[in-house]
Amino acid sequence: MKEKRSYPAAYALVATALLLTTPQGVVSFSNSRVGPTVRLNTDSFVTESRLPFGGQMSNHASRDKLQMKAFSFDSSRTTSMDNNVKGSKRKMALKILSKAAVSLSILAMATSVATPPPALAARKVVEAPVVESLHIGQKVANYFRTFGLPDTVVLAMISALPVIELRGAVPVGLWMGLPITTVLLSCVLGNMAPILPLLLLLKNEKLKKAMKPILDRAEKKSSSLGVGSIGKQWASLAAFVGIPLPGTGAWTGAMGAFLLGMPTAVALSSIFTGVVSAGVIMSAITLAGKKGGIAALGALALITGSKFLTSSEGGKQDFLEAEPYWDQSTVPVNVYKNKAPFTGKVVSTKRIVGPKATGETCHIVINHNGDFPYWEGQSWGVIPPGVREKDGKPHSVRLYSIASSRYGDDMTGKTGSLCVRRATYWCPELKADDPAKKGICSNFLCDTQAGDEVNMTGPAGKVMLMPEEDPTTDYIMVATGTGIAPYRGFIRRLFVEDTPAGNAYKGQAWLFLGVANSDALLYDDEWQSVKKEYPDNFRLDYALSREQENKKGGKMYIQDKVEEYSDEIFNKLSNGAHIYFCGLKGMMPGIQEMLKGVAESKGLDYDVWLKDLKKKKQWHVEVY
Repeated sequence: MKEKRSYPAAYALVATALLLTTPQGVVSFSNSRVGPTVRLNTDSFVTESRLPFGGQMSNHASRDKLQMKAFSFDSSRTTSMDNNVKGSKRKMALKILSKAAVSLSILAMATSVATPPPALAARKVVEAPVVESLHIGQKVANYFRTFGLPDTVVLAMISALPVIELRGAVPVGLWMGLPITTVLLSCVLGNMAPILPLLLLLKNEKLKKAMKPILDRAEKKSSSLGVGSIGKQWASLAAFVGIPLPGTGAWTGAMGAFLLGMPTAVALSSIFTGVVSAGVIMSAITLAGKKGGIAALGALALITGSKFLTSSEGGKQDFLEAEPYWDQSTVPVNVYKNKAPFTGKVVSTKRIVGPKATGETCHIVINHNGDFPYWEGQSWGVIPPGVREKDGKPHSVRLYSIASSRYGDDMTGKTGSLCVRRATYWCPELKADDPAKKGICSNFLCDTQAGDEVNMTGPAGKVMLMPEEDPTTDYIMVATGTGIAPYRGFIRRLFVEDTPAGNAYKGQAWLFLGVANSDALLYDDEWQSVKKEYPDNFRLDYALSREQENKKGGKMYIQDKVEEYSDEIFNKLSNGAHIYFCGLKGMMPGIQEMLKGVAESKGLDYDVWLKDLKKKKQWHVEVY
């Protein structure tokens, strides 16, 4: 005679369906000595029935509740039911479901024997299946699976989502039971799929404006990627995308590449390298733990590090020096003129001020292939494209102080940088910027993208050069806004690069910068880094007119900040220090009035004092 069988798996499915399709508290399960019990509590009735399992549902103590925090399965029927139970129909559906569940329970008890047969009783107690807690990637994957999509397609789809991306999709693919090669291929293709469209769509001004908050966050996260040559940017971006940390990844990398103005092909190549690296790292961590992850990270470091090791950035910056290095007799001047300008190519254009800054300022790196040498403190002339409306003649040249040392930001001697504020005119009648009155050249430069050509003249000027023969000379540098440009070249040469001048320098460089507010500060991260490393040789003071007050209770302008240290500054100048002023010409009347007042308070004739400084070439002014 055949034994009557019970089917615990079937009843477990019923229990799971009830838990997933009813609100919390409507259905509960518990163990008792006589067997598993189901309790249904709805608006119309409360009932309790025992399920005919062979043994207890779990190995916990009797009457332990079966708590299911999360569970997911591939059942389009149940998902459809869950999606369609809405509004006023939900209560009715729950009542029907509850009655059906009770009927199933009664039917199950009727088809089961009260006492299991000896063969069945001798079996090992069946434990309830372990209920796994799924993370967001697994939940989304299971949702897509309900549409009958292949697992490889599902994996590619979740890899494309910015919340999950590849780093969240790789563990899901392995959880699905797919081979590692299939997982990697699907995840890489899926993660890369939206990147090219994103790079192209970001060129749309309306979309760019709509995404401004996201782009601002991306700019902060990827701010370190903007320094150096294209090769260095490529390596930095690949490492940024490839290291699986929160806030990095292909989406953020794409927005960072766009903000830097990287060529699309270069950006795609770098992001693809990072995506593949992230896939390998995540696979290694998932399959081999920490050791596998460390090995994969080492491989990524080898790939991206080679870009730095093979460039000339790692060596000394001494291949563009005079002999001796402080000899200024060979300083190049006006090598390229208006009628025969030099054509450089933009490497990158990057906004370098915060959202609350008064206007937009950009850092623009230009490649000159080593054919346009210059010294710190000189200027480049830029000829904007097009002609003047009034007479049809080419635009005149505009001078911009060079914002890098002679070796450039990448230290190869083949690039130079400009710091440019976009000139706009606010029309009170239009209550908006008047495009007809915007600055021709500044807007051209701030709108440039990688690969754009720029016609340049120069280098121009010698008035802002540093006298390097005496390495104990103090430099007092006073700037407003983009007047910071030449001082960036000074400070990089003295403290950042491995130059003969920097190695010999024993004096003090003191920088004063005046801007409207903290968001308008320029290169602050660089100054703070130098200040931390060379506290005795570099000083830094800011005048923030909209955030600070002077001693009289008014706004803090640059002359007010300098006046706070007037005794020390006059003392330094009397001992041979050089003082520099660069920025808007409107800064000089206030500064000279302040210096005159200080000089008279010390019993000095200001005109005689100033004449003596100019005679000794200690006074340097470049304003515009």
